[in-house]
Amino acid sequence: MSVDALAGFLGDADKSEVRAALKTLAETYEKRGIHLVERGKRWHFETAPDLAHLLRKEREQVRRLSRAATEVLAIIAYHEPVSRAEIESIRGVQTSGGTLDVLMEAGWVKIAGRREVPGRPTIYATTPEFLDHFGLSSRRDLPGIAELRATGLLDPVEDAYDDLMGENDTEGAQTGTEGDEEPSDAA
Repeated sequence: MSVDALAGFLGDADKSEVRAALKTLAETYEKRGIHLVERGKRWHFETAPDLAHLLRKEREQVRRLSRAATEVLAIIAYHEPVSRAEIESIRGVQTSGGTLDVLMEAGWVKIAGRREVPGRPTIYATTPEFLDHFGLSSRRDLPGIAELRATGLLDPVEDAYDDLMGENDTEGAQTGTEGDEEPSDAA
Protein backbone atom coordinates (compact mmCIF):
# COMPACT_ATOMS: atom_id res chain seq x y z
CA MET A 1 0.00 0.00 0.00
CA SER A 2 1.12 3.56 -0.57
CA VAL A 3 1.75 6.02 2.25
CA ASP A 4 -1.29 8.03 1.07
CA ALA A 5 -3.56 4.96 1.25
CA LEU A 6 -2.26 4.01 4.69
CA ALA A 7 -2.75 7.58 5.95
CA GLY A 8 -6.35 7.48 4.66
CA PHE A 9 -7.07 4.20 6.47
CA LEU A 10 -5.67 5.71 9.66
CA GLY A 11 -8.16 8.59 9.66
CA ASP A 12 -6.12 10.98 7.50
CA ALA A 13 -3.01 10.62 9.66
CA ASP A 14 0.01 12.83 8.98
CA LYS A 15 1.93 11.29 6.06
CA SER A 16 5.32 12.07 7.59
CA GLU A 17 4.33 10.17 10.73
CA VAL A 18 3.17 7.22 8.60
CA ARG A 19 6.51 7.22 6.72
CA ALA A 20 8.44 7.34 9.99
CA ALA A 21 6.36 4.49 11.42
CA LEU A 22 6.94 2.41 8.26
CA LYS A 23 10.70 2.95 8.48
CA THR A 24 10.66 1.95 12.15
CA LEU A 25 8.68 -1.20 11.30
CA ALA A 26 11.08 -1.98 8.46
CA GLU A 27 13.99 -1.80 10.91
CA THR A 28 12.11 -4.00 13.39
CA TYR A 29 11.48 -6.71 10.78
CA GLU A 30 14.96 -6.43 9.21
CA LYS A 31 16.40 -9.35 11.21
CA ARG A 32 13.31 -11.57 10.92
CA GLY A 33 11.96 -13.99 8.37
CA ILE A 34 9.95 -11.32 6.59
CA HIS A 35 10.91 -7.81 5.55
CA LEU A 36 8.84 -4.68 5.13
CA VAL A 37 10.05 -3.09 1.89
CA GLU A 38 9.13 -0.19 -0.37
CA ARG A 39 8.88 -0.87 -4.10
CA GLY A 40 7.52 1.72 -6.48
CA LYS A 41 6.25 3.95 -3.64
CA ARG A 42 4.24 1.04 -2.20
CA TRP A 43 5.05 -0.81 1.00
CA HIS A 44 4.60 -4.56 1.40
CA PHE A 45 5.92 -7.53 3.33
CA GLU A 46 8.07 -10.09 1.56
CA THR A 47 9.96 -13.18 2.63
CA ALA A 48 13.57 -12.59 3.65
CA PRO A 49 15.84 -13.50 0.72
CA ASP A 50 17.78 -16.05 2.78
CA LEU A 51 14.56 -17.99 3.57
CA ALA A 52 12.70 -17.68 0.27
CA HIS A 53 13.93 -21.06 -1.00
CA LEU A 54 12.19 -22.79 1.92
CA LEU A 55 8.79 -21.47 0.89
CA ARG A 56 8.91 -22.30 -2.81
CA LYS A 57 6.60 -25.13 -3.80
CA GLU A 58 7.42 -25.00 -7.48
CA ARG A 59 10.56 -24.27 -9.35
CA GLU A 60 10.57 -20.96 -11.10
CA GLN A 61 10.55 -21.34 -14.84
CA VAL A 62 13.31 -19.17 -16.22
CA ARG A 63 12.02 -17.32 -19.25
CA ARG A 64 14.70 -15.72 -21.32
CA LEU A 65 13.67 -12.60 -23.13
CA SER A 66 14.65 -12.22 -26.74
CA ARG A 67 17.22 -9.56 -27.55
CA ALA A 68 14.43 -7.41 -29.04
CA ALA A 69 12.30 -7.74 -25.89
CA THR A 70 15.29 -6.87 -23.69
CA GLU A 71 16.02 -3.78 -25.79
CA VAL A 72 12.38 -2.66 -25.72
CA LEU A 73 12.17 -3.19 -21.95
CA ALA A 74 15.35 -1.14 -21.42
CA ILE A 75 14.05 1.67 -23.65
CA ILE A 76 10.73 1.78 -21.80
CA ALA A 77 12.48 1.73 -18.39
CA TYR A 78 14.88 4.56 -19.25
CA HIS A 79 12.54 6.72 -21.37
CA GLU A 80 9.03 6.12 -20.01
CA PRO A 81 6.39 7.03 -20.87
CA VAL A 82 7.28 6.18 -24.46
CA SER A 83 5.29 5.36 -27.60
CA ARG A 84 5.96 2.49 -29.98
CA ALA A 85 7.17 4.96 -32.64
CA GLU A 86 9.67 6.41 -30.14
CA ILE A 87 10.86 2.89 -29.26
CA GLU A 88 11.37 2.14 -32.96
CA SER A 89 13.20 5.43 -33.45
CA ILE A 90 15.63 4.63 -30.62
CA ARG A 91 16.16 1.00 -31.73
CA GLY A 92 16.37 1.87 -35.40
CA VAL A 93 14.16 -1.08 -36.38
CA GLN A 94 10.47 -1.87 -36.36
CA THR A 95 9.13 -3.35 -33.11
CA SER A 96 6.77 -6.29 -33.28
CA GLY A 97 3.50 -5.98 -31.37
CA GLY A 98 4.27 -9.44 -29.98
CA THR A 99 7.36 -8.08 -28.24
CA LEU A 100 5.27 -5.57 -26.30
CA ASP A 101 2.66 -8.28 -25.62
CA VAL A 102 5.33 -10.53 -24.05
CA LEU A 103 6.47 -7.70 -21.75
CA MET A 104 2.87 -6.88 -20.77
CA GLU A 105 2.11 -10.58 -20.17
CA ALA A 106 5.15 -10.78 -17.87
CA GLY A 107 3.64 -7.85 -15.95
CA TRP A 108 6.65 -5.58 -16.46
CA VAL A 109 5.11 -3.10 -18.91
CA LYS A 110 1.69 -1.48 -18.97
CA ILE A 111 -0.21 0.90 -21.20
CA ALA A 112 0.15 4.29 -19.51
CA GLY A 113 -2.34 6.21 -21.66
CA ARG A 114 -2.19 8.07 -24.93
CA ARG A 115 0.06 10.92 -26.03
CA GLU A 116 -1.86 14.14 -26.72
CA VAL A 117 -0.60 14.54 -30.30
CA PRO A 118 -2.21 13.79 -33.66
CA GLY A 119 -3.01 10.09 -33.90
CA ARG A 120 -2.98 9.80 -30.09
CA PRO A 121 -0.41 6.96 -29.92
CA THR A 122 -0.44 4.58 -26.98
CA ILE A 123 2.38 5.16 -24.49
CA TYR A 124 4.01 2.49 -22.35
CA ALA A 125 5.58 2.52 -18.87
CA THR A 126 7.06 0.01 -16.43
CA THR A 127 5.02 -1.46 -13.56
CA PRO A 128 5.66 -1.96 -9.85
CA GLU A 129 6.15 -5.67 -10.70
CA PHE A 130 9.09 -4.66 -12.93
CA LEU A 131 10.70 -2.85 -9.99
CA ASP A 132 9.98 -5.78 -7.68
CA HIS A 133 11.34 -8.41 -10.08
CA PHE A 134 14.60 -6.53 -10.59
CA GLY A 135 14.91 -5.51 -6.91
CA LEU A 136 14.65 -1.76 -7.56
CA SER A 137 13.07 0.75 -5.18
CA SER A 138 12.46 3.17 -8.04
CA ARG A 139 13.61 3.80 -11.59
CA ARG A 140 16.34 6.02 -10.17
CA ASP A 141 18.11 2.80 -9.15
CA LEU A 142 18.62 1.77 -12.80
CA PRO A 143 22.33 1.61 -13.69
CA GLY A 144 23.89 4.48 -15.60
CA ILE A 145 26.22 4.35 -18.62
CA ALA A 146 29.36 4.22 -16.47
CA GLU A 147 28.03 1.25 -14.44
CA LEU A 148 26.97 -0.64 -17.58
CA ARG A 149 30.34 -0.03 -19.22
CA ALA A 150 32.17 -1.20 -16.05
CA THR A 151 30.22 -4.49 -15.99
CA GLY A 152 30.92 -5.14 -19.66
CA LEU A 153 27.26 -5.01 -20.67
CA LEU A 154 27.82 -2.44 -23.39
CA ASP A 155 28.76 -3.67 -26.84
CA PRO A 156 32.60 -3.81 -27.11
CA VAL A 157 32.30 -3.33 -30.89
CA GLU A 158 30.55 -0.02 -30.26
CA ASP A 159 33.29 1.03 -27.82
CA ALA A 160 35.98 0.08 -30.34
CA TYR A 161 34.17 2.10 -33.02
CA ASP A 162 33.96 5.10 -30.65
CA ASP A 163 37.71 4.78 -29.94
CA LEU A 164 38.44 4.62 -33.67
CA MET A 165 36.29 7.69 -34.37
CA GLY A 166 37.84 9.58 -31.43
CA GLU A 167 34.54 9.92 -29.60
CA ASN A 168 35.98 8.56 -26.35
CA ASP A 169 38.47 11.42 -26.27
CA THR A 170 35.77 13.87 -25.16
CA GLU A 171 35.69 15.06 -21.59
CA GLY A 172 32.24 13.54 -20.92
CA ALA A 173 33.33 10.06 -22.00
CA GLN A 174 36.48 10.21 -19.84
CA THR A 175 34.47 11.04 -16.74
CA GLY A 176 31.76 8.50 -17.62
CA THR A 177 29.00 11.09 -17.50
CA GLU A 178 28.17 11.41 -21.17
CA GLY A 179 24.46 10.61 -21.65
CA ASP A 180 24.22 9.35 -18.07
CA GLU A 181 21.00 11.02 -16.98
CA GLU A 182 18.89 9.95 -14.07
CA PRO A 183 15.52 8.65 -15.25
CA SER A 184 12.47 10.50 -13.98
CA ASP A 185 10.18 8.61 -11.61
CA ALA A 186 7.04 8.68 -13.76
CA ALA A 187 5.86 5.25 -12.59
